[in-house]
Amino acid sequence: MSHSSIEEFRPRFEAVLKQHGVVGAGFALVRSQGPAQTLTFGEARRNTHQRVDDATAYNWASITKTMTAIAILQLRDRGKLSLDDPAVRYVPELREVHDAFGDVDAITIRHLLTHSAGFRNPTWPWDCDDPSNCDWQPFEPTQWSQVGAMLPYTHVAFAPGTRWSYSNLGYVFLGQIIERISGDDFEVYIDKNILKPLDMTNSYFDVAPYFLEPHVAASYLRAGARLTPQPFNYDTGITTSNSGLKAPITDMAKYLRFLIGDPGNPLYEIVLKRSSLEEAWTGVLPASEPGQPATAYTAGPHGAQPKMGLGFFIVETGGHRYIYHDGDQGGFSSELLIDPANHCASILAVNTTDTAGPSPTPELHPQSNTEPDAKTDLRQTLRTILIEQVFPSAN
Repeated sequence: MSHSSIEEFRPRFEAVLKQHGVVGAGFALVRSQGPAQTLTFGEARRNTHQRVDDATAYNWASITKTMTAIAILQLRDRGKLSLDDPAVRYVPELREVHDAFGDVDAITIRHLLTHSAGFRNPTWPWDCDDPSNCDWQPFEPTQWSQVGAMLPYTHVAFAPGTRWSYSNLGYVFLGQIIERISGDDFEVYIDKNILKPLDMTNSYFDVAPYFLEPHVAASYLRAGARLTPQPFNYDTGITTSNSGLKAPITDMAKYLRFLIGDPGNPLYEIVLKRSSLEEAWTGVLPASEPGQPATAYTAGPHGAQPKMGLGFFIVETGGHRYIYHDGDQGGFSSELLIDPANHCASILAVNTTDTAGPSPTPELHPQSNTEPDAKTDLRQTLRTILIEQVFPSAN
């Protein structure tokens, strides 16, 4: 896609964001070895009218899970684990879980990666009764011991491997596996083995380092005409392995470049072999939940049914395969989209979640697992435009 073509996309991009009352956003397109092309929109911080630029840092929420999956595959490729190992081998506390379907040893690392282990979605299963007096409770557990204490009250909802059900908790378990095998904190492991080799020097987890604080985006929940600011520059606690990555668009473009590949860059093969990425990008079961409305995670263009791979979603439409992952947390929504055959990819972040719900009360901690209204999610609209108009013209 030429620079003139991405400028042709800009009006559609801005129109969709304005329709949903987005305060600020960023977008990048990467094709083969050409320079990343970026678009910015609106304000990073509404109270000071600070404009979004390429250095603005967003919370990428569940896109973090793609790096968690890559870390697990790195450890597998180095002989440290098998994807079919019982998860309880590395996290023995899982023996406390109530499993009515058999032995907990049947739950494998592969099941955790594919959201087919049967664990619940939220990490923190209990809510504060009074949102106006909730500052004593973190929005996510801050320590593993808190998650461990809840395991005797955690149940497996279906026989592992028989269906898909999105689980943040499962990715907390994967983070523990990475830490216990490598000996590094999750954040340190990812920094050493993904961020640093990809030159993602302005990426970090949770609270910003001092030198990047001026670039951190604020975030908001929108309900009709009302905007509710979310807590600024927050810590995702023990859930870092499913939602803690913070980075500017320019660093995420470097991640895209690694994902689309470059045979001339031997460092990419050290981060993860192409064959292992292709394995991750092979759908193994439908990403759908009976009776639940489609979301940006589970809806493909024109009704196409996405499948779940190893930490990545796969959808085929018009005879073409696309890889993606979305993120939602504390007012941030994001999407990573890859066209492997044509070596093209994009990344999107917005700092405003359009809930289409009643006016929210002021929040004292970020809302976990916040998702836009399924019927009006801007990412579904932009994904279709990208697949049908932008990606084809980029090649």
